[in-house]
Amino acid sequence: MSNTKIVVLRSKEVITAAIFVGIAVIVLFVLLGFLFTGKNDSKTTAQSNGDQKYEAGVYTKELTIGDSVVNLQLSLDEDRVKAVEFVNLSESVETMYPLMQPTVEKLSRQLAAGKTMEEIVVSEDTQYTEKILVETVSEMLKEHTKN
Repeated sequence: MSNTKIVVLRSKEVITAAIFVGIAVIVLFVLLGFLFTGKNDSKTTAQSNGDQKYEAGVYTKELTIGDSVVNLQLSLDEDRVKAVEFVNLSESVETMYPLMQPTVEKLSRQLAAGKTMEEIVVSEDTQYTEKILVETVSEMLKEHTKN
């Protein structure tokens, strides 16, 4: 008098159940990943507050190019460079030196991405323009680095 039961499963039901279980496992891993990476970010933020490198603010320096004077603006947070840009760049300077604006934008992107001045990639096409800008930004960073 054994109560043997025979279970018949359709392949569609098995495949559907396997897909839902797989999706549930993936969602679980993603949620756990978000939870644990969020905790690590808050720890590194707390550690970086003790490692303040710069005096936060917006600083401007005059740069002489040929007969023209342009203002280079450096925006700093306490731990990173936010942006480098020209302020009040005249049309005559843009016309005479067409590589200035794209070069400063490239430099700004690299610094905002967290690169140091030593890690800046200088292209051969704009090496002289970049050299002048990198030297000027380096001087500004030295002036506004916390001791």
